[in-house]
Amino acid sequence: MDKNFLSTIISASLDAGKSILEIYKTDFNVEYKSDSSPLTQADKSANEVIMSYLKKTRIPVLSEEGRNIPYSERKNWKRLWIVDPLDGTKEFVKKNGEFTVNIALVENQVPVMGVVYAPVLDILYVGDRKEGAYKIEQAGKKQDINKELKEENRIPKKNPKNYFGIVASRSHLTKETEDFIKKLEKAHSNVKIVSKGSSLKLCMVAEGEADIYPRFAPTSEWDTAAGDAIVRAAGGKVLIANTNEPLVYNKEDILNPWFVVTK
Repeated sequence: MDKNFLSTIISASLDAGKSILEIYKTDFNVEYKSDSSPLTQADKSANEVIMSYLKKTRIPVLSEEGRNIPYSERKNWKRLWIVDPLDGTKEFVKKNGEFTVNIALVENQVPVMGVVYAPVLDILYVGDRKEGAYKIEQAGKKQDINKELKEENRIPKKNPKNYFGIVASRSHLTKETEDFIKKLEKAHSNVKIVSKGSSLKLCMVAEGEADIYPRFAPTSEWDTAAGDAIVRAAGGKVLIANTNEPLVYNKEDILNPWFVVTK
């Protein structure tokens, strides 16, 4: 059954990516939510595509574009999908290509399967606790993505690198994060810092391009669940900053605590 789920969310992410790109190429309008975060037709369109796939699984969905589900209902869900149809809307609006489609399967508050698709880059990251983690380039051009889940696309790559890589948010770099990075710079001789948008930061750690991603700024569960599943499938960790306990999902408060992602 899990293999069927994996095929479902891979197809959903690729089709959602196509719908996003159609709007990305136009002079689209930007609305703003009550918290001043941007919303575009691409968010809505991608959500509709993903929901058309996930409704067939008969598993409930927690999505950024359908967030008003009371905890009294959600708390009984042992299994759910957590979806961000367009993670990195600020990057989408800036047209820098660093935005993603995120879909995760969560069981008993643990992300066990996830896909992150970057439509402009045409890169798909896949993570499954049983199958491992993979990075597939030119994913939208592949005839059968399931055949790409093979050893040569497995992550993390074993290539040694001669630096300590830190990845940080392009749009949400706080003083607390900067202070944490300064401590890392003192502890490591050859540090390389990269700024990235969206869940691509988690994926960079999963594939071994970065060693650590500190996040001392607000995120919601749908921002991290898919990337977290991929990090875990690749052998990494997403830990709460002040307790070193793993992030958990489908909480009463869907905001995440501060966290650190490591290999």
